[in-house]
Amino acid sequence: MKAFLIDRYGKKETGHIDDVPTPALRDDDVLVRVHAASVNALDTRIRTGEFKVILPYRLPLVLGNDLAGTVERVGAGVHEFKPGDEVYARVEDDRIGTFAEFVAVKAASVARKPGNLDMMEAASLPLVALTAWQALVETARVKPGQKVFIQAGSGGVGTVAIQLAKHLGAFVATTTSTANVAWVKDLGADVVIDYRQQDFATELRDYDVVLNSLGKDELFRSLQILRPGGHLISISGPPTPAFATARGLAWPVKQVMRLLSHRIRSKARQRGVDYTFLFMRADGDQLGEITALVESGALRPVIDRVFPFQQTENALAYVESGRTKGKVVIEMR
Repeated sequence: MKAFLIDRYGKKETGHIDDVPTPALRDDDVLVRVHAASVNALDTRIRTGEFKVILPYRLPLVLGNDLAGTVERVGAGVHEFKPGDEVYARVEDDRIGTFAEFVAVKAASVARKPGNLDMMEAASLPLVALTAWQALVETARVKPGQKVFIQAGSGGVGTVAIQLAKHLGAFVATTTSTANVAWVKDLGADVVIDYRQQDFATELRDYDVVLNSLGKDELFRSLQILRPGGHLISISGPPTPAFATARGLAWPVKQVMRLLSHRIRSKARQRGVDYTFLFMRADGDQLGEITALVESGALRPVIDRVFPFQQTENALAYVESGRTKGKVVIEMR
């Protein structure tokens, strides 16, 4: 099969399309013919080697973390799916490779594609929607009337997180550039901070939850807007010892993470705030919940651009530029 892969890690590694073996199918797997895959910031960070300690992949490596497609074959132990089913998934993080004609994924990570979405729209959702779900529903347990601040509201995670927080009954604030203020309000944000003209840390107060996806400066300033007992959740780091323990990482790696996160954990404790580093995981049951929200109209995908498979490198570069408005999708067929 054809796949887009990298031979080495590095900022100058461009990747290329080549022939690779079709993935072997385990008893609890489904083999999916990929119709579309989305490009996430995680893909660009994996390519540079940023996650090689947490995710020690073998090179050459096929990139890609989520997809929409049709089931081609099922493993001997799989009974909930059959060939021809339209599905979408975030594959397990130790078995990535959705920038390819086929991918094998655990049946437990797969859900039926929302019936009101096409393949491009469905492919844009799994990783970002599961990130939003695991941050707001599972970790923060957002309740009606709470105040939630979501960084980068026009990004892939931000566009979904705003909609999900509103569905949960929260009052939602976010940041974006001047050109996107009205557009982000249309997604449901109650307060939109134009980061070119305003400072969220001086404009906002007494928030219950912050979802941070930006850098160190934004992370620390987020503490200023949280009420005592609030929760700061970061998907951009730094990772914590609790994260290392949960993933079963080696003791030396855990100590490195302890050092990397010491300052933010200490500052959070001083302010009476919880700090959590979230590295989202594949979960077909949660994705099924998301399917229901999409079909009810509570969530809708936001796509910036669709690239053909032959232009996968251009799609990665576009996401890396940081100028995307919603998601970037690769059309495989």
